[in-house]
Amino acid sequence: LHLVPSGILRSKVSCLIAGGAVVDPASLIQEIEGLTRRGIHTRNRLFLAAQAHLVLPIHRAVDQGAEKKRGSTKIGTTGRGIGPAYSDKAARVGLRAGELALPSVELAKRIRDRVEAHNRAARAQGWEKISSTETIREMSRAARFLRPYLADGVSMAHRAVASGKRILIEGAQGTFLDVDHGTYPFVTSSHCTAGGACTGTGVPPTAIRRIVGVLKAYTTRVGGGPFVTEDGTLGHLLHGMGREFGSTTGRARRCGWFDAVLVRRAVQLNGVTEMAMTNLDGLDGLEKIPVCVGYRLRNKILREPPVESSDWAKCRPIYRMFEGWCEPTTEARHWKELPKKARIYLSAIKELVGAPLGIISVGAGREQTFRHG
Repeated sequence: LHLVPSGILRSKVSCLIAGGAVVDPASLIQEIEGLTRRGIHTRNRLFLAAQAHLVLPIHRAVDQGAEKKRGSTKIGTTGRGIGPAYSDKAARVGLRAGELALPSVELAKRIRDRVEAHNRAARAQGWEKISSTETIREMSRAARFLRPYLADGVSMAHRAVASGKRILIEGAQGTFLDVDHGTYPFVTSSHCTAGGACTGTGVPPTAIRRIVGVLKAYTTRVGGGPFVTEDGTLGHLLHGMGREFGSTTGRARRCGWFDAVLVRRAVQLNGVTEMAMTNLDGLDGLEKIPVCVGYRLRNKILREPPVESSDWAKCRPIYRMFEGWCEPTTEARHWKELPKKARIYLSAIKELVGAPLGIISVGAGREQTFRHG
């Protein structure tokens, strides 16, 4: 699932795709139909915020064309049109999901205007032109399918808060892909920190009591951008285990050692109340495990990420070495069942990043995730 919240798998849970998301109607319909085939019904349980912006075929064309034009300096986008859709949103010319409820003539006019504007720019930029007729046909079909799912997302969120319901806000992507706080320009086009959960849903900051920072026992990245602790040998090991391939593109993720500099900043930015450490079992069998505790930049030692984008490529990791555990962690169901050296590793990470460890995962199975303490 890329658009439908994972809570849809639980029959008593209501799910909202909130206004901060950008939604490709065709992809959403495909996910809904896939769930239906598996006997998971979404009507009256899944809602699409009218405030959410739509990804159109023109956005995919711009995304792919611009990435191709960048050549060796490409960012590594998924090519799904996310960035261009957010660009239209910021320029105040985007289409929102609520417009799918418009009369067909008015909807067609708005789509045609956007496609024609795109095609005028396409001539100058060398992007693929898009048929307005085909786009109108595709979006009209999507409108008929998705209208029953439309809702006022902000009102839904506020009613849930006011009635004391348990709310889980599920985001995508990591802190350092955030457009403001990430490794700019190798970032996404939205806010993927905990603060973005408030702006993206309409849930007020004072209503949020628990912020779980989900991280891995090592570091990964998809696409271009700086990666101080990247290690090709670790990447080959993890890929050979069938791990670390992008869920959207299938591309092999870049892999590296745990970076306490980045995670400490992420803890600060998000106000993390507890961490959920995943993929601990990915380090099983290693004799030595480095953890990055600082960066060396020319003749300076940094304990925080560099401010200037060009400095990232010049940073070199300062490692603290830990003894590995040459035994599996996958059977552990409690803290005390973990190998002693794994417990030492996790305890050190807690101190290095300044946040308590609340959840540990040692495999993909539900039974392989347990609470610490």
